[in-house]
Amino acid sequence: MLKAFRRSYSSAEAALGRLTDRQLLQQATRVSASPPPRDCAVYCGFDPTAASLHVGHLLTISALLHCRQSGLHPIAVVGGATGRVGDPSGRVTEREEVERDNLRTNAASIIDCLERIFHNDQKMRGAGPDIRVVDNWSWWKDVGAVEFVSDIARPFRVASMLAKESVSQRMSSEEGMSCAEFLYPLFQAFDFLHLHTKHNCWLQVGGGDQWGNITSGCEFVRKKTGHLVHGVTVPLLTTSSGDKLGKTAGNAVWLTGSSYPLYQFLLQTGDHDVATCLHRLTSLPPEEVDVIMQQHTTAPESFLAQKRLAEEVTRLVHGAEGLTHAETATKALFGDHHSLRSLTSEL
Repeated sequence: MLKAFRRSYSSAEAALGRLTDRQLLQQATRVSASPPPRDCAVYCGFDPTAASLHVGHLLTISALLHCRQSGLHPIAVVGGATGRVGDPSGRVTEREEVERDNLRTNAASIIDCLERIFHNDQKMRGAGPDIRVVDNWSWWKDVGAVEFVSDIARPFRVASMLAKESVSQRMSSEEGMSCAEFLYPLFQAFDFLHLHTKHNCWLQVGGGDQWGNITSGCEFVRKKTGHLVHGVTVPLLTTSSGDKLGKTAGNAVWLTGSSYPLYQFLLQTGDHDVATCLHRLTSLPPEEVDVIMQQHTTAPESFLAQKRLAEEVTRLVHGAEGLTHAETATKALFGDHHSLRSLTSEL
């Protein structure tokens, strides 16, 4: 009986093991101390502060997809509500406010992008738990100010909030921090509670700069339900010099539009980074990655590893047709006249 009980609570631990094998695990709460139910959900949030996701989002998307392969039910939450507030994590200045009409347009675009990627993943990897894409405005629109203060804000301690790194850094800066940004973790925490109670979600995944928000959410759910839910962060995708990739840094490679920029970006991955990227951004088995890297080391001038990385990720994001377009454009730009004639206006 004890053996069967342990086996029924193995999916989240298996997911963390898989993320570790893929070099995707940066920090995690102690899942083994209180394992979630086997048939549970995992979620990650994406705020619509731009009209598209960018290459930096691929690590959290990849983590969701690997959790799916371990039997968890992924939920992608697009922040139609939280995008209005503005997440201060990892920022030295306040985000520019996005107009509501633009937020709605951005949210719709990001939902389309996520659904396309998840559809491509199912075609590439086969059957698995369904992936849900939701907009958190669908539940926040019914929450009033009094309910927010009395039910959501009450369990939070101001001293603990002030101690968060994202808060203390901004409070000591010349610009300071707005009340909206200060309250952002409460919004993210309520998202976790809503998903936990409505969709059996016991695990949250986020970027490395989300650890404070995630642990606040875990503590909030514990106080409201008595359940020990968990959180995981993945490394941030950075340039070779260590700079974060993204819209704010001005070096974003977008996941919508032409597939060519993404394909070229991946082709230019350095030899010292390509093995890590193959583990983190693709579904290739680790042993196959090892073989690819052995072949690449034998003939690095062939860029075999970079080509395989570009193929796998571009196919995931843009589908087989998008990969063909990117390959055709690349050949045309490097002197293949037949490919030049076959280029379409989509490029």
